[in-house]
Amino acid sequence: MVAAVFVGLGVSAAQAARPAEHERAGMSPRVDRAEWRLKVLHDPDRVRVLDGGPQPVATFTEGARTVTVRGPLRILAEPASTSATVRSTTWVRLLPQPFSGRVDLDWLRASLEDRSPDVIAIALQYVTGAPLVHSAAGAVIGGDAKYGPLQADGTRAEGADFNDYLGITWTYDDGPDWAEREQLRSLDCSGFIRMVLGFRLDVPLVLQPDAQGLPRRSFEMLQSAPGVVTMPDTGRPPSSPSELLPGDLVFFDANGDEGARMDHVGLYLGLDSVGAARFVSSRKTVNGPTLGDVGGRSVLTGTGLYALSWRAARRI
Repeated sequence: MVAAVFVGLGVSAAQAARPAEHERAGMSPRVDRAEWRLKVLHDPDRVRVLDGGPQPVATFTEGARTVTVRGPLRILAEPASTSATVRSTTWVRLLPQPFSGRVDLDWLRASLEDRSPDVIAIALQYVTGAPLVHSAAGAVIGGDAKYGPLQADGTRAEGADFNDYLGITWTYDDGPDWAEREQLRSLDCSGFIRMVLGFRLDVPLVLQPDAQGLPRRSFEMLQSAPGVVTMPDTGRPPSSPSELLPGDLVFFDANGDEGARMDHVGLYLGLDSVGAARFVSSRKTVNGPTLGDVGGRSVLTGTGLYALSWRAARRI
């Protein structure tokens, strides 16, 4: 449901929800020369920054750190596994703290000018063929990731977390987690999300769910993670992906052997060249992160495996 309220920057969403004198007077409040204005929406509670263009300048969601901002056009593609591409001018940045209703104008200006890799760009640093990425200290922190080591039955083993990919020990409040040598440069589906949002972008990481950090397993991420659930699990696919934003986590019940709980998680990218809602995730069938269509189309609509098993979404 949309609350058609436009307000100036620097006021809270709660304030904006009250009758606006600007609206009653037929005025559009302006900020600097950009003529930005805020539009408050609900379900989930969020604020769009508008300037009269066809796309919002930015969208902030109450309780979430991820913010979509308008940026240069880019084309997301994986030609070896799909002919579909995602043409997008939406970039995804993280606030230092969850959005509480007040737009930080200085942060937004800086984010609009920022050309460093965002959430989406970092995620695609792990797909097939991606070149190595090094830290300032020279350590490998990105590049083509596998899903996990090959087992005797021909399947790929689960269990590769971000620190396994890196080959490092990670210490949590309740103790250390040592890297598994055979899982070097591997990431399972939740390990991939923890690598992108946790290790690379500093969302807190935990092994045991605590409603503050990003936990280890996909079903735990839906139940207990930072941010807000924008599409709750009803046991069926959501009616439409139209309310998703790039950077949202999407959850699936794709493995009937585990009962009715989430067993797969991906990162939403946007609408592709044929109008389908496309995501990226790490999978056994292609041995690593992919936005392609091998072993199941990476889309949320239609009759494919992931479209039928999609259940929920969370905005971190």
